Amino acid sequence: MSHSYSSPLPAEIDRLWERRAELTPGEAEARAVVVGAVDLLDSGRARVAFVDDTGEVVVDERAKRAILLSFKILGMARSQVGDFQHHDRIPLKTRFDGVRVVPGAIARWGSHLAPGVVLMPSFTNIGAYVGEGTMVDTWATVGSCAQVGQNVHLSGGVGLGGVLEPPNAVPVVIEDDALIGSRAMIVEGARVGRGAVVGAGTILSASMPVIDVQTGEELGRGRIPDWCVAVGGTRQKEFAGGTFGLPAVLVLKRLEPGQRHDKAALNEVLREHGVNA
Repeated sequence: MSHSYSSPLPAEIDRLWERRAELTPGEAEARAVVVGAVDLLDSGRARVAFVDDTGEVVVDERAKRAILLSFKILGMARSQVGDFQHHDRIPLKTRFDGVRVVPGAIARWGSHLAPGVVLMPSFTNIGAYVGEGTMVDTWATVGSCAQVGQNVHLSGGVGLGGVLEPPNAVPVVIEDDALIGSRAMIVEGARVGRGAVVGAGTILSASMPVIDVQTGEELGRGRIPDWCVAVGGTRQKEFAGGTFGLPAVLVLKRLEPGQRHDKAALNEVLREHGVNA
């Protein structure tokens, strides 16, 4: 947790964390503290992580501790939705103010969905945050603690990995106005910048190099810059056994900051390089 950041969750969470090995569902006072903390995440009054004014991701370790403690302090319970029966410690989400939830969508308690979010049949895990106006399309997965900004489109089958442990680990972050193409996978705390377009099937992990194809420069690892079009590719490396292509993400084009996504134009950029839209 940043030294300049003060968590809105109670300090009692940290004290419970120190004795987590001995906690049981029978401890009513501890249960009330943990449930109250996760409720704050569910309502959006607290969140696992956010991008601060300097552009850095700040992680609230106490929030992650509260989620992990909930697995210790909550007992297994049966629930039923129509003909479907469930047996779990974490109940389904019940707050959906201003949110459209299509039948088949699942969101767990402790995730936050802002007004204007649309959930097609998909899965949103505990600790996730989904900003206003974002579309979570069919069979997309928003993993535990993933942070998704406003007006993002997670296309069909997109997978945002969960990053719950250790508590100080940075989760997956998708910033405002990004468009993530079908079946793309963003995992291990990787980050997609504001307004970026990620081509279908792209895989981005925290250790994967991101390369500008115009200059050959490696822009960093695990982070796609703001306002660009990026796709999955390879980078050739020499080994004792020969030359092999290792996975990379390639930045094909820079977009004007604030430029709204013209899908026809973006499709043309991708097709020009033989990439599916």
